Amino acid sequence: MKQLFATCALALTLCCSGHAQVSGVTVEVSMEQEQFLPNEDVRIAVRITNLSGQTLRLGADSDWLALSVESIDKRVVSKLGEVPVQGEFTLATTHAATKRLNLTPYFNFRHQGRYQVIATVKVPQWEQMIGSGPQRFDVINGTILREIDFGVPLPPGVSGKPEFRKYLLQQANYLKQLKLYVRLTDASGQKTFRVLQVGSMVSFGRPETQLDQSSNLHIMHQIGARAFNYAVITPDGELLVKETYDISGTTPRLGLDDSGKIRVLGGVLRTASSDKSSPATKSKHAAESQSP
Repeated sequence: MKQLFATCALALTLCCSGHAQVSGVTVEVSMEQEQFLPNEDVRIAVRITNLSGQTLRLGADSDWLALSVESIDKRVVSKLGEVPVQGEFTLATTHAATKRLNLTPYFNFRHQGRYQVIATVKVPQWEQMIGSGPQRFDVINGTILREIDFGVPLPPGVSGKPEFRKYLLQQANYLKQLKLYVRLTDASGQKTFRVLQVGSMVSFGRPETQLDQSSNLHIMHQIGARAFNYAVITPDGELLVKETYDISGTTPRLGLDDSGKIRVLGGVLRTASSDKSSPATKSKHAAESQSP
């Protein structure tokens, strides 16, 4: 049944672009970005708009939403697991719902190339399937700027040999703009735990990095003529702090305070509070309902 469902999904979308509409229901796939490094989270939003005049009941079955990923150059994209999409909800007419998902753990598109993803929604009460148009994206290889080996601190009271990991700073051109990334891997660099986009950077700047006693990575990098970004990333790949500093008499740089802790010296903080949020802290499979 799943194979038939996926085949029908592809057939429905061959002539579509962006979204498809059947019986007053529209399915559309969107992304906040269309270019990714290998192993970076590929997050999509599947938006379902209901203008059918009926209330729809969706999400009860594990295959109510099917996702098909393929390579534009016809390279086989192996499936690593089933995307967890189940979660029942109702969608009233004149309303829309958005399902947000991360594809990276479930599809192997870690090789450089151009890909596309298609979403198909099954409406049980109509015995009908509605497909989206293809949403295309690119996987690109970045340039490694620096490798930093470190040991993961053991929990309090635990002794033994520490696990060793590696931070890799990478840069890549995204829409003719340089972006800075941090890849977190095992000691060999073969297994990737997380890829984070830290932000834009200037071509003439070199990121400044320091490790603190908890093996957190502190990064200061220039993003404009008079602006710098400061970020802190944990050994588990979580974005702990993200701040912007402007040059004001002195240039922002990393240094130690009187207690020996790493802090930003010089410059002026643009905002009073740290942006500690990251995509990982958001619900991966939330269905949000709103008027279209």
